[in-house]
Amino acid sequence: MSLDIYRKQIDEIDSQLLDLFERRMELAKDIADYKKQNNLPVLDASRERAKLSDVTSKARPGMEEYDRNLFAVMMDLSKAYQGRLNNTNGGMTDFIKNAIADKANQTLPKHTLIACQGVEGAYSQLAADKLFGENSNIMYISNFEGVFAAVDSGMCKYGVLPLENSTAGSVNKIYDLMMKYNFYIVKSLRLKVDHNLLVKPGTNAEDIKEIFSHEQAISQCSEYLKKYPNAQITVCENTAVAAKMVASSDRNDVAAISSRNCAGLYGLKCVDFAIQDKENNHTRFICISKELEIYPGSDRTSVMMAIPHKPGELYKILSRFYALGINLTKLESRPIPERDFEFMFYFDLETSVYSEEFFQIMNELSTSCEQFKYLGSYVEVV
Repeated sequence: MSLDIYRKQIDEIDSQLLDLFERRMELAKDIADYKKQNNLPVLDASRERAKLSDVTSKARPGMEEYDRNLFAVMMDLSKAYQGRLNNTNGGMTDFIKNAIADKANQTLPKHTLIACQGVEGAYSQLAADKLFGENSNIMYISNFEGVFAAVDSGMCKYGVLPLENSTAGSVNKIYDLMMKYNFYIVKSLRLKVDHNLLVKPGTNAEDIKEIFSHEQAISQCSEYLKKYPNAQITVCENTAVAAKMVASSDRNDVAAISSRNCAGLYGLKCVDFAIQDKENNHTRFICISKELEIYPGSDRTSVMMAIPHKPGELYKILSRFYALGINLTKLESRPIPERDFEFMFYFDLETSVYSEEFFQIMNELSTSCEQFKYLGSYVEVV
C-alpha cells in the first residue's frame, strides 16, 4: 500500500480515538460531580494502580509500556479535568484573586524599610534603588539568610536578593534558602552589571598581589583575571564589602572587583573598567515580601514543587505547561535536605495572572505533586 493509504487509515482511527476520548472525559465529568457530592478526593491511587496493572496484562507483547503510558496520560488528564471542575484548590484561587484586587491600580511603596545583603554600594542596593527610588530606606545585612530572616520576622517590609546571572548562572544559596522560608516575590529586576578593578590611590596594576570580590563576580570576570596569574583571589561576602576592605587596608598591593559606584563611595581609583567576560552581563534580582502582593500587569509567576521520585513525573508536569500554552522560562532543581537524591524544582512561568490558563495551571499543579509552594506573581523590569 502507498503512504497515503496508511495515513488515511491512521486518520480514521484517530477520529475514533478522539470520539472515544471525549466520551471518556464526559464520564470523568460525571465522576467529578459524584466525588464532589460525596466529598471524595479526585485521586484514587488504588484504582489507578489496578487500572494500569489491568492495561499492562491485556497489552500485546511488546506494547506493554506504550499502552501503560497512554492510559497514565489519560488518567492524568482526567484528574486535571476533575480538579478544574470541582475547583479542588479554591482556597488558593480566592487567595490569589484577593491579592490582585487588593493592589489594583497600586505600585510598590517608596518609603519603607528594605533588607539588602552587603554594605553601601552593593549591587543589591543599586537594584533596590531602581525598584523603590534612590532615596529608599535600606538595612544592610551581612548574609543572604539574614535578608530572608529580616523579612520573615517583619523587621523589614521587603528584601532584595540576587537570583541568577546571565554569565555565572544561578545563585544556588538563594534557591536553598527558598525552601526554608515562607515569602512571596512581588517584583523582579534585570540589572546590567559592569565590574571594575578598584585599588587605592597610588597603587598600580603591576603592584596587585591579592584581589577581593564575591564568588559570582569572580566567576563573571574569570577571563580577565588571567592577566593576574600570580595574584591571590580571595572570596568575600559582597563586591561592595570587597571595595570597603581595600579602602580600609594598610596594604598597597590589594584590589577589589566592584562597581564604579563603590570607587566614589570608598575613595578608590579604577584600574580597569567593565572587566566582566561578557558585555551583556545582567543579574536578575527579586524583591520579596512576607505578604502576597500582586501588582497590575503581573505576567510572571514562580512556584516550587517536589514531585514523586518516579520515571516520567517531571514530564507530566512539563506537558501541562505545553497543553495550556504557558511558556516556561526557568527550571532549576536543588536537593532537598535530609532526603537522599530527591529534589525541589523551581519554575518560572510566563503567563498573565488574569488569564484562565493561570488559574487552571495553579489548580492542576497544586493537586499533582507531593509538595507545592506558590511564590507569587509579579512584573519583571529592566
